[in-house]
Amino acid sequence: MDTNNFSDLIIRIKNGYLSKKEAIVCRRSNFNLNILKKLKELKFIKDFKETGDKKTVVIELLYHNKEPALTDVRIQSRPGKRIYRSYKDLKPVLSGFGFSIISTPKGILTNKEARKLKIGGEVLFDIW
Repeated sequence: MDTNNFSDLIIRIKNGYLSKKEAIVCRRSNFNLNILKKLKELKFIKDFKETGDKKTVVIELLYHNKEPALTDVRIQSRPGKRIYRSYKDLKPVLSGFGFSIISTPKGILTNKEARKLKIGGEVLFDIW
């Protein structure tokens, strides 16, 4: 159950950008926190903070000249159809302008990091 929260998380972020919000709230889980760390590292979000009740996370959205940092997202793995790829099968997203976010034994990685480390995993979503 925990691993499907990522689709709710990523759609909330996308919808937050579409409605030009400064910040959004989503459910806290360790898996979601790892995804948020990677999105912050890739500069798709400004920051995130756990709230006092430890059940939710506030995510600050990032804008460049009033344009959202995130253009679009495509969810790959779903509860009924998990998508696993070897590092050899990881393709560039949007000719290298986007990223695939992958859950690997070494944690949440981008397609570029996974290829470099030669590890495959579950392809969660593509983001650009």
